Amino acid sequence: MTRPTDKYTNQDTVIMIMRVAMPKCICFFFEDGNERAVFTGDTLFIGGCGRFFEGTPEEMDKALNETLAALPDDTKVYPGHEYTKGNVKFGIKVMQSEPIKKLEAFANANKQTQGKFTIGEEKEHNVFMKLDALSDFADYVQQQQALRKPPITNTSTTSYGNGAANASKQEHAELDILDTLDLADDKPKVRLKDLLLDDGESKDDSIKQLSEFIVSRIDEGHGECLFDVGLEDNGDTQALTEAEWDAALARIHGVLKPMNANIRPLITKNVPDSAVDVGNELKKERGCVGKFLIRRQPEEVDNVIETRIAVVGNVDAGKSTLLGVLVKGGLDDGRGRMRVNLFRHKHEMESGRTSSVGMEIMGFDTKGEVVVSGVPGRKLSWEEIGKRSAKVISFTDLAGHERYLRTTVFGLLSSEPNYCLLMVAANNGLIGMSKEHLGIALALNVPVMVVITKIDICPPHILQQTLTQLQKILKSPGARKIPIFIKNREECVNTASQFVSQRICPIFQVSNVTGESLDMVREFLNILPHHGKYDPDAPFEFHVSDTFSVPFVGTVVSGVVKSGVVHAGDTVLVGPDSLGQFTTTTVRSIERKRIPVPACSAGQSASFALRRVRRKDVRKGMVVLLAKSEANPNAPISQPKVYREFVAEVLILSHATTIRTKYQAMLHVGPISQTCAIIDIDRAYIRTGDRATVAFRFVQRPEFLAVGDRILFREGRTKGLGIVKQVGYDTSKPLNAEAVKEREKMEEDRKAGVKPSALAAQ
Repeated sequence: MTRPTDKYTNQDTVIMIMRVAMPKCICFFFEDGNERAVFTGDTLFIGGCGRFFEGTPEEMDKALNETLAALPDDTKVYPGHEYTKGNVKFGIKVMQSEPIKKLEAFANANKQTQGKFTIGEEKEHNVFMKLDALSDFADYVQQQQALRKPPITNTSTTSYGNGAANASKQEHAELDILDTLDLADDKPKVRLKDLLLDDGESKDDSIKQLSEFIVSRIDEGHGECLFDVGLEDNGDTQALTEAEWDAALARIHGVLKPMNANIRPLITKNVPDSAVDVGNELKKERGCVGKFLIRRQPEEVDNVIETRIAVVGNVDAGKSTLLGVLVKGGLDDGRGRMRVNLFRHKHEMESGRTSSVGMEIMGFDTKGEVVVSGVPGRKLSWEEIGKRSAKVISFTDLAGHERYLRTTVFGLLSSEPNYCLLMVAANNGLIGMSKEHLGIALALNVPVMVVITKIDICPPHILQQTLTQLQKILKSPGARKIPIFIKNREECVNTASQFVSQRICPIFQVSNVTGESLDMVREFLNILPHHGKYDPDAPFEFHVSDTFSVPFVGTVVSGVVKSGVVHAGDTVLVGPDSLGQFTTTTVRSIERKRIPVPACSAGQSASFALRRVRRKDVRKGMVVLLAKSEANPNAPISQPKVYREFVAEVLILSHATTIRTKYQAMLHVGPISQTCAIIDIDRAYIRTGDRATVAFRFVQRPEFLAVGDRILFREGRTKGLGIVKQVGYDTSKPLNAEAVKEREKMEEDRKAGVKPSALAAQ
């Protein structure tokens, strides 16, 4: 019996015996100078993999995509059997890509393929080694979105592929953590301990520097920041004694008072009599150490920190009940009493199921406490919560039933969520629409957190099955998440402070009846950092996600400000209508969380009351742009361009057959939901797993689009993800010129009365 990897070396020759994850399977890797080869037996074949006589699909996935994929790309593959032609027949049905077509041509021309292909080539044409296509494409879409430019700044259409030249700068959320470590040594920095404890002649200068340092941190965090006492920014310990600890906190309190800010202890170590001390069993930290949350009282209501969270999950997972418990502060009775306040329609109360996009808010003050009524049984209004809060969490409660999938997809895209909260019932597991919702969240590249509910009624072995299933799905190549189970306060605080990394997925296990772990969920939401990048200096752009008619006010539109700033009284354009035209109107008033504000900026959700516009003339999916006026003479253009046709790069997630031109599906672009037809493809047809360039045409009316917009299209369940690469479509420059010539030739032959050959007919 060999160990996982036995290695034998003789001068320039290296032999490794690798025990892969499959039972009774061993692969041999040979390296002689610059030549490498691997003998894979029945594990990996050219273009395929072995059958599961023993073992599981998860073990085969690990063997292919972790063990063998880790070998150098130039390693030649020698499988135990010659099954390439059969593997290609299956692969060509699953994924029509150029590497598979080349493999098919080679297999048809040669009897033997062993040793003719490498591990690097297998990663390209072996469908079983391309399971991470969704996560890779989602990352690509995220990078392209950073290059998004509003069409109002472009006078001509953008040709396909021009944005690729600017995509060299890739963004990695995980590396944002390094920005807080001050690793650069281009200038000397004063130690934080000296600023906290300096009592000499330079005391006033130290206090001034400390104040400037905290202000800069608060500004970076949009009104709040995490502050470590007992540790330097580079991680070095300050080794504070108890007396020094008290003196440091006293100085921080003195500095924060003029700022109108408060400090809240999150966790401490080695601090006697601390209510949040988590111990120091591993003895990693010397002296008193603590992590604090500093939050500034906003000067005006429109400066309140806003974080939007979309709540998704299968029907009966307890989404509305959890929101009711978190926001109202009570506990559920086990029969859904706390969810009633979130329902908007009578049929929702009767059935107990959400069918619309519900909204609820949760406020935290500067001390990190949840804003609730001091009178038992009294519910605070949105206005009261907004005025008393320094941070507001906006929950979008989405439907879990399959029949309302269109509404859920619309809510996910139109609300521009900063985070996604996936609800999983402990006694049901990740079933039904939960997987669909998780796939959409992954496609949108939104950080995901998971809450497992109903643990009070779930048997332990069923709960363990749910946890195991959830771990497998999150760790799969398609998701590539790192599940972290939150079991104590220290894990909660550390995970929340590092949640800028989209690879982390925190998992909570709660009960809405007993209240187990609900405090940790509230603390996690309180610490949750501001996520999302918005440009307030760009031209103003507001996407309409809902419309209302309010008595004595008139037409009101709500949505999210994509970019720029708008003030009450500004002249704006609303459109496009069915003819692609925009209507000029004036913003009568602006409200955020039902509180009147003088202005709103990029990244904020708001509602506008519009003058001289009837509700029937506005719809979901329209945009509001600044118009040229005396107050805004520099507005870009008077009548923005809209487009009925556009070109996008897409990834087909799932489809039973082939997709060709004239195929129609429901397409979602932000708040836009409209049927689209495919008018051109860069190949004859596309299948599941294909990545292709496709031209779309809106069926009903033109829409306001920009290069870099993310799209989802579906027919029933989600079918594809994409990114807009070009607005407008030039028929003189088809994506597949050969197919167009072939169709024209067949049309000419038909008119001439020539019967098409059997090959042409196919």
